[in-house]
Amino acid sequence: MLDSTILYSIKVVIFTLLIAALSIPIVKKIAIHINALDIPNERKVHKKNMPRLGGLGIFFAFLVGYMFFAQNTIKMNSILIGSFIIVLTGIIDDIKPLDAKDKLIGQLLSAAVIAFYGEILLDNITAFGLNINFGYFSYPITIIFIVACMNIINLIDGLDGLAGGIAAIFFTTIIIICCFQGRTTGLEFTLALIMLGSTLGFLIYNFYPAKIFAGDSGALFLGFIIAIISLLGFKGTVLTSVFVPIMILGVPILDTFFAIIRRLLKHKKITDADKQHLHHQLLGMKFSHRNTVLIIYGVNILFATASIFYTLNEQIDIYIRRGIYIVLLILVFWFVNKTNIITEKQFKISKKSKNK
Repeated sequence: MLDSTILYSIKVVIFTLLIAALSIPIVKKIAIHINALDIPNERKVHKKNMPRLGGLGIFFAFLVGYMFFAQNTIKMNSILIGSFIIVLTGIIDDIKPLDAKDKLIGQLLSAAVIAFYGEILLDNITAFGLNINFGYFSYPITIIFIVACMNIINLIDGLDGLAGGIAAIFFTTIIIICCFQGRTTGLEFTLALIMLGSTLGFLIYNFYPAKIFAGDSGALFLGFIIAIISLLGFKGTVLTSVFVPIMILGVPILDTFFAIIRRLLKHKKITDADKQHLHHQLLGMKFSHRNTVLIIYGVNILFATASIFYTLNEQIDIYIRRGIYIVLLILVFWFVNKTNIITEKQFKISKKSKNK
């Protein structure tokens, strides 16, 4: 049984990887032809115009993977419709940047399709012996969750291969957890396999030095599917089950949290862009572009490993589990203390020295 699951998983991943790898060069030509280009500015790391729309290649591989490996259900139909809406929103933004409000409308519409048509909901949790049913509130809660996931991935998409790599780690972790728990017939497992192959095929062209960017069409779509898989695989039942996808996305969630705190402290809108994200901090510490991405991969793999150990619980020695949690906690505190990710420590130091 396990051997057949492994062979099936390899087949799905390789198939969708090849579809994405073959389609990305075509997408790149289309992006250049229609002028869907990422123009360098003071906030961006790249120095030359880069074609966007890489998400279109990921989405195409996802569609082909769906036709070959996924079943036609109402849930799957809602995912397809929501995907079309969010990818179309991203494509329009990649060609001609949309206002934040217009982009949010597309995100809300795609999330609403999942909640109201697909009935894929975060509807109840059980904690401390109590069962909490959200009732009608499950619809707005689900929509907020999906929109949040899309924006979390979009915010971290600042270096070659970063968002795609984090997404690939997420999909791989879900696949591993499903295998350990014997949940290899569910839709979340199939989606994770299809998306892992599609994302890896894109990363062939997106890892440093990138030949094409995912654009909002890619970042929003990746975040959308990550949210769906999280809802399918870990919703309801137990409060702590929500902890699993949160742990896997530890790095982008922390980066988003720090960005919100940073902007509030500076009395700015939380939607205002800046150049103080996690990857900017590492670049400021003189790490190379490639090494910065690899460091973030490494930390995210630690978070993913912690989530796997968490689901296995009694099967893993308690000291090993606690050790990983402690290492992650130390890393977070050290990073906050040594960088400007929340407050501009270097500015304050230089100001004091001037006063002396």
